[in-house]
Amino acid sequence: RQLKKLDEDSLTKQPEEVFDVLEKLGEGSYGSVFKAIHKETGQVVAIKQVPVESDLQEIIKEISIMQQCDSPHVVKYYGSYFKNTDLWIVMEYCGAGSVSDIIRLRNKTLTEEEIATIVQSTLKGLEYLHFMRKIHRDIKAGNILLNTEGHAKLADFGVAGQLTDTMAKRNTVIGTPFWMAPEVIQEIGYNCVADIWSLGITAIEMAEGKPPYADIHPMRSQFLTPWNKQPLSFSHAWLRTMQTFAQQEARILRAPAKTRSATVLPLTSWHPFVKSAKGVSILRDLINEAMDIKLKRQEAQQRELDQDDEENSEEDETDSGTMVRASGDETGTIRAVNTMTDGANTMIEHDGTLESQLGTMVINTEEEEEEGTMKSK
Repeated sequence: RQLKKLDEDSLTKQPEEVFDVLEKLGEGSYGSVFKAIHKETGQVVAIKQVPVESDLQEIIKEISIMQQCDSPHVVKYYGSYFKNTDLWIVMEYCGAGSVSDIIRLRNKTLTEEEIATIVQSTLKGLEYLHFMRKIHRDIKAGNILLNTEGHAKLADFGVAGQLTDTMAKRNTVIGTPFWMAPEVIQEIGYNCVADIWSLGITAIEMAEGKPPYADIHPMRSQFLTPWNKQPLSFSHAWLRTMQTFAQQEARILRAPAKTRSATVLPLTSWHPFVKSAKGVSILRDLINEAMDIKLKRQEAQQRELDQDDEENSEEDETDSGTMVRASGDETGTIRAVNTMTDGANTMIEHDGTLESQLGTMVINTEEEEEEGTMKSK
């Protein structure tokens, strides 16, 4: 039986009675995300645990937007709980992680065919959101999730906005700087088309491993974005359809905000590059490769932890001599903790570089230099 929505009986229980939390997956907007199993159905879900002292109004807005969405291209929402000082938001689990996770794990950028398939699915998600009069406002590879079958889904609605009938444009500067449309940066009013700009930047990110201006300070990039007419740097190796798609995006996105309209999305959807997209099966090899790498890293981390536990146990035995049982149920045995540290399964590595600023991949960190630098296919 598949979980569609948590029933009232489940929502009145403590979340631990309904779910078994397995491991930490990473960080989303406002909180940490965990992998869990719904006990009744055995279905794997994702749970975002958000401290209540966070901006509650923003969290409620995120839940509200997720509740209203019902699309195979948008992460599903199942329900939420209050637990002590945290709000638990239960949502669909995407086993392959985000597109940026996959790029980072494989240490490779994506091929034209892979990018086309992901862009096509993302456009379908945006088409649905925009039909519902919602703006995502934070489109980037880190917020496009893939399930193990290769279906792409939009996630993380922490900064999403609603356009009402009386509000044709928003003016709030919100999102991640490198992916922001010029009109968002300049606070001159924007609409759903701002998401299309961000998707164009995301296509560059998937192709080149980073968005334009990623090597400079994010605040400085906000001054360059509105004025630089050609942030693209695709090499001659790219397919012509990919190049023309990038050029069309550049022409559309360089146009003044007031001349851009909702027709941009269908124009983009019908571009030969997007129409050339193959089925999701084309993504399965890179997904399997990334998941294998992740599993091997986790196993290596677990072996290191087990080895540390054994060494600590031997040191304690040497230092203390014979163990004496104190009282009660205590056995006098040193128990290995055998649990992973909070960051062991975290998909995002915080090292004070671009990663910690963007929630997106890092190129050539000290840790990754031994594995070689990023490769473009």
